[in-house]
Amino acid sequence: MAEVYIALGSNLDQPHKQLDSALESLALHADIDLIAVSSRYQTPPIGPQQPDFINSAAKLGTDLSPEALLDALQAIEHQQNRQRSVHWGPRTLDLDILLYDDLVLDTPRLTIPHALMTERAFVLVPLADLNSHLALPSGETVIELLANCSQQGIVKLESGHL
Repeated sequence: MAEVYIALGSNLDQPHKQLDSALESLALHADIDLIAVSSRYQTPPIGPQQPDFINSAAKLGTDLSPEALLDALQAIEHQQNRQRSVHWGPRTLDLDILLYDDLVLDTPRLTIPHALMTERAFVLVPLADLNSHLALPSGETVIELLANCSQQGIVKLESGHL
């Protein structure tokens, strides 16, 4: 079973409820084990002016291939009315695969580790909640990467739910 870390984010239509629904869908998925969930954080958006995001991270176990997992995550986003009209725009739900075991993958559809995770505190801070010593395939740890990111504007809200 693969050990997978994903990022969750929302800034539209009751973001906490969006994350709760996504976590429930993950927990109920026959091929996904929801192992742990980070605290939630309010974070400023990147891109056009829009509401702050609520971000979290989750540790999963799965036998799904990376592409099949991406399909499952996108199906959950679709169920929650995710629209992809504005690059880096507001969204009901964003689910991204951050790490999939020690896999390095770069296809037109999927990049693992997630291409920008190493420079985004809104991803690294929740990930550090789950495992601050987690190493990327490059050997860098989450805590090392976080030391090089500004955490300005990130506010811890609550513990994760399972």
